[in-house]
Amino acid sequence: MERQLNEEELQDLYAWIDKIPLSRPKRHITRDFSDGVMAAEVVKHFFPKLVDLHNYIPANSTAQKLSNWNLLNRKVFSKLNFHVPEETVKRIVLNTAGVIEPVLSALREKIEKKLEHATNNIVDLEYFDARNYKKPHTGREALWDAFQKLETKPQMNMDPSFRIILQEKEQAVMALQETVEILQMKVNRLEHLVHLKDMRIEDLTRHLETYKAKGKTNNL
Repeated sequence: MERQLNEEELQDLYAWIDKIPLSRPKRHITRDFSDGVMAAEVVKHFFPKLVDLHNYIPANSTAQKLSNWNLLNRKVFSKLNFHVPEETVKRIVLNTAGVIEPVLSALREKIEKKLEHATNNIVDLEYFDARNYKKPHTGREALWDAFQKLETKPQMNMDPSFRIILQEKEQAVMALQETVEILQMKVNRLEHLVHLKDMRIEDLTRHLETYKAKGKTNNL
């Protein structure tokens, strides 16, 4: 994490950060990330359920900055198998130039590994946001495929709690799918009603034009 990045690596890192919607514009990366809030936002962008942004307070005071970073280490980074050393945190908080970039680069690697792992491990779906990472199947299809593969392997020493998690997630996905189908039916019904209304308006407009034409003829 202490390794300094070369110019190409820095530009690649900055481009990666620029693609992430943050609450504040990136002006001076050393100061921007010193209180830990934007680092929390970076993780939340990819794993929304991992981070509660209300816990991280924008700050100028050293004490609050340290509190934010310590909370990140305990509550968030630990789930990514990542940790920022105390001395490094202190240097970040003091706006020491060239310190935050290696940290963000290492964090990026951990995020990408977690994303890759999430596509192959169904348990990690609770941290996964499909909007920020492309998968070859829909959530339901991926879940069902994984469940089917496990079901077709008899005599496996599978943890019963893991099987229960799979079943619960499959049921939840199916329930959501049913809700989507019901909503789609309602949308189709509304579209049909709108179409009928448009036809009625056209019919009334046609009758009105005929009536006006006849009125002009009579006046002549």
